[in-house]
Amino acid sequence: MPAVTVDNVLTLPRVEEPVSSAVSRPVRSVTTAPQGFEGEGFPVRRAFAGVDLAALDPFIHMDQMGEVDYAPGEPKGTPWHPHRGFETVTYIIDGTFVHRDSNGGGGQITDGDTQWMTAGSGLLHIETPPESLVMSGGLFHGLQLWVNLPSTMKMSPPRYQDIRGGEVALLSSPDGGALLRVIAGELDGHAGPGITHTPISIVHATVAPGARVRLPWNPSHNALVYVLNGRGTVGPDRRPLRMGQLAVLGAGDVIEVGADDSQESRSPALDLYIMGGRPIREPVAAYGPFVMNTRAELMQAFEDFQAGRLGTIPSEPHPGHDVL
Repeated sequence: MPAVTVDNVLTLPRVEEPVSSAVSRPVRSVTTAPQGFEGEGFPVRRAFAGVDLAALDPFIHMDQMGEVDYAPGEPKGTPWHPHRGFETVTYIIDGTFVHRDSNGGGGQITDGDTQWMTAGSGLLHIETPPESLVMSGGLFHGLQLWVNLPSTMKMSPPRYQDIRGGEVALLSSPDGGALLRVIAGELDGHAGPGITHTPISIVHATVAPGARVRLPWNPSHNALVYVLNGRGTVGPDRRPLRMGQLAVLGAGDVIEVGADDSQESRSPALDLYIMGGRPIREPVAAYGPFVMNTRAELMQAFEDFQAGRLGTIPSEPHPGHDVL
């Protein structure tokens, strides 16, 4: 799991140890993500399955894509499809994805990169492995998180952010036991590059075997801890947590996690995707690729899509022909 790393974590700025009076967030629930397939057939874990939307707010949905080691000819993506009313945050840890959308956004995202797409009023997009990866096969692993938009921003113009892996804020835990990558929002005053409509923070943490970490966390935000790889514990009571499990935490000032002394050879450390945001607390009407506030708005989204008002698929140039 390369993502973005450093040779010596102790050279990085350090997150301050929370004060002794800070309250560690208790564990409200631990759920195990069921496995399935998405798009043209790539394997995913449905990270939020079975969790009440009110506990996730402002997040809606998350898929862990892979980890899968493709043989040549096997890599798969998604066909063109619509979105409206939310943002997609695609984080690639291993491998490469190519994104295009009907609003002109797009590009290639690879090890440690994040593609942040605000669907807003609506667009069409596609995510595919590059031809070189299809031909060679190889390791593929990533996440796609859906972030809700408040009603006042549901119909905002689409926007695309291309966040290179080298742009994330790299931090160390106080004792150097964890590498912390701040993708969006902030951690202990250190800001990540992602520009968000909804106030949120996203951190990819790699915790060394046997290390324990207490992260200061905005008390007005909720807190979710998802295990990408490895085994460890979460919360003040050290609740066991392993790959593919999500912990929903309660109120408090601190997120407390720890890595087991012994890890699997394929995942030598505990890797966590930590999320939190200020709840929107509005009704959610979601179906398929649309996340709105009412059933009427949801029906309008389908009608607009069918009428072609969410954009058109860009034409593909044909080799050997002039493009007019």
